[in-house]
Amino acid sequence: MADMMTTQAGDAGAFRRFDLARVPSPCFVVDEIAVERNLAILSDIGTRSGAHVLAALKAFSMFALAPLVRRHLGGTCASGLFEARLGREEYGGEVATFCAGYKACEIDEIIALSDHMIFNSPAQLARFGPRARAAGKQVGLRINPEHSEGEVPKYDPCAPCSRLGTPVSQLTPEMLAQVDGLHMHTLCEQGFAPLARTWAAVEPRLAPHLPGLNWLNFGGGHHITRADYDRDALAGFIRDIRETHGVDVYLEPGEAVALDAGILVGEVLDLPTNGMDLAITDISATCHMPDVIEAPYRPALLDEADTGHTYRLGGPSCLAGDVIGDYTWRAPLQIGQRFAFLDQAHYSMVKTNTFNGVPLPAIALWNSDTDALRIVREFGYDDFKERLS
Repeated sequence: MADMMTTQAGDAGAFRRFDLARVPSPCFVVDEIAVERNLAILSDIGTRSGAHVLAALKAFSMFALAPLVRRHLGGTCASGLFEARLGREEYGGEVATFCAGYKACEIDEIIALSDHMIFNSPAQLARFGPRARAAGKQVGLRINPEHSEGEVPKYDPCAPCSRLGTPVSQLTPEMLAQVDGLHMHTLCEQGFAPLARTWAAVEPRLAPHLPGLNWLNFGGGHHITRADYDRDALAGFIRDIRETHGVDVYLEPGEAVALDAGILVGEVLDLPTNGMDLAITDISATCHMPDVIEAPYRPALLDEADTGHTYRLGGPSCLAGDVIGDYTWRAPLQIGQRFAFLDQAHYSMVKTNTFNGVPLPAIALWNSDTDALRIVREFGYDDFKERLS
């Protein structure tokens, strides 16, 4: 297993001509043309394969683009009450909800908002499944195929002792009699081959039970919109499953919706030296790109040079580990200079926090065809204060 995830960011594309000074700093800038291009690819997969394609709100929840998502995809998948409500209120279509553990005080509202209720364990299925079924909802169980394809253990739902999904070896006819479908989410920013290997490993164990099911949900982590993804193979794979086993197939792409569709713009605040050149920026790994530390991974820099002047970039917080990485520019950096990290629309946006009182990045929507720019949201002191007490 790797210790660090490799960034999947592609070419900077239209962002090369975006003037970073046009927005406040820090700021997420999302190109609606790039998002629509991704959505068109996902919609095409749905058309060609017959799959139901849902947008995973856990990865990209910029509901300013909900009307665009709604035109291309069949709905959303949610991870709990708040995302289910957002999906129902803003996106429409189907809402499929999975949570590792539902709370009794929220379950009836979640059921009312959702079309599919997917449970993580036999105990949760037995406790809440009858209520979902009585409300006329589809009931599912998440399984662990016990086949690992994860690059990094902490992001691998099939790692040893994983809390996610019921191990396929523990399935019983009694459990399967309570469900309409099975859900499996085993990938993280991966191509088609890991999905095919996972299915090859688990299909023989599921085949006897599939005639009694209505659907299979293959979750997210599919990098369908990446240039090198084998989309023809995916479409054929889904058609074959539908025809062979007589089940509907669901996909829940998240990062694929917003892949290469957003940047995070920052500014250089100070340029100290301590053994090497350092740069303090208004972008914080801790607050604005937590996966840099959690995964960890090194985000791609817009127009990074191969040789030149190298700096270790870090945020303004007091955390010693608030370090983004070492990056190279052709010319020396200047205080006040703008820069941007690529492919920050998915996950970074939904994971931001205000630790240390570090302000949240603004959110801007850009149209790379017309060059129209709209500042969708700016955050202030109240956004920091009101979540604390």
